[in-house]
Amino acid sequence: MVVHVCERAQESGARTVAVATDDERIFRAVEQAGHRALMTRNDHPSGTDRIAEAAALLGLKDEEVVVNVQGDEPLVAPEVIRDVALTLERNPESSMSTVCHPIHDEASLSSPHVVKVVLDAAGYALYFSRSRIPYPREAGGVCYRHPGIYAYRTGFLKKFSTLTPSPLEQTEALEQLRALWHGYRIPVFITAVEMPPGVDTPQDLEAVRKMLA
Repeated sequence: MVVHVCERAQESGARTVAVATDDERIFRAVEQAGHRALMTRNDHPSGTDRIAEAAALLGLKDEEVVVNVQGDEPLVAPEVIRDVALTLERNPESSMSTVCHPIHDEASLSSPHVVKVVLDAAGYALYFSRSRIPYPREAGGVCYRHPGIYAYRTGFLKKFSTLTPSPLEQTEALEQLRALWHGYRIPVFITAVEMPPGVDTPQDLEAVRKMLA
């Protein structure tokens, strides 16, 4: 699964692709497939904290853009990875960016495994939740799915790992809420590319296996 993610990341045009892990099995699988792997600590409270360590290990400069593609998204589209990076580059005042797409099915709207995001008038994130937001009290409205992909400036990654985890982050188990809690704005690219399912459950894994077959 992680090797598939590496291949998608390479197709995006990224200059460097590396897997940050604390698991020897993943490390070996990635290296055996010819990709680069980095062993990181096993006590990170979030994936972003792990990426901060990986950026330090790679010796990246503060202004460089890092895209965090989670290892459970083997069907992620290369153009989405590219769009997340470009969104951050186009917003020099921002420290991180992400992407979303409209949700069209009721199962996704009600699933806590599908993260939702609401935006302000300028396209910045107001809130992320595992609950359905906005709630359709009246007819109409659009709900957006937020897949687990972010772009960061390396300098912000260093700072992020020092920020106090927020109560909202701990309640929802969504690390991006730490950035919002501390006042950082997150521009969100609305893509027409509907993200295929990630792998959060055994049922998801079976569905992705069928798609790849």
